[in-house]
Amino acid sequence: MTNIIEALFLGLIEGLTEFLPVSSTGHLLLVGHFLGFESTGKTFEVLVQLGAILAILSVYFNKLWTIAKALPHDPDARRFVVGVVIAFLPAALIGAVLHGFIKEVLFDPWIVCMTLIAGGFVLLLVDRMPLNATRDDATRFPLSMYLKIGILQCLAMIPGVSRSGATIVGAMLMGASKRAAAEFSFFLAMPTMAGAFTYDLLKNYKILTANDAVTIVAGFIAAFIAAVVVVKTLLDYVSRHGFTPFAYWRIILGAAGLAGLIAFG
Repeated sequence: MTNIIEALFLGLIEGLTEFLPVSSTGHLLLVGHFLGFESTGKTFEVLVQLGAILAILSVYFNKLWTIAKALPHDPDARRFVVGVVIAFLPAALIGAVLHGFIKEVLFDPWIVCMTLIAGGFVLLLVDRMPLNATRDDATRFPLSMYLKIGILQCLAMIPGVSRSGATIVGAMLMGASKRAAAEFSFFLAMPTMAGAFTYDLLKNYKILTANDAVTIVAGFIAAFIAAVVVVKTLLDYVSRHGFTPFAYWRIILGAAGLAGLIAFG
């Protein structure tokens, strides 16, 4: 029963943080460390993302369906799908090659704390830069821009960096508005997270038990509910307020995590 409660709590954290520039994996690893939560093969932290994936699909279903129907006759729709694939490929290739290294070496609470703090200062800097937003439509970025965003997304393989943070900041530095940058981050999240989920499941399904499955499902349900709320509100919030609140949260959490690690191990 304790594991189920912890899984629900961690799933809630996953859903609340996946699409914010604060690193959901970093939160899961850090909170899980202090709770003493251990998942088989560290699969929970990856597989629980299915809830967030389905949240995006449910919120954006109409838009995705419109794009899908337009593919046979609309070159702009086809171009956007190609752009998403181009942005997805760097993470797919590097993630497959470095999968073992990422889990065995980088899934470390000390690394999480340091990258949370560093990323917080980056967000503060970007929020204060006089950026000139010239691109307001996430479906019409240049193909070269999609590739660059995809390369920047690979930084998020270091827990604590934040996939959404890397892609949103990268897009903004290349001229995207805050809203367009966040929206493309949502679109790119779908193949990226689905790919990570599928790859991790294929690598670890043989070692998972029935108890692991129950824990993952509990986390998935909590993640789905929380992520739906975040996706529906994040675009408007970021457009109005920017990233400063998230930056301070990252710095405070990272510093508190370091203090906890020093004090308690």
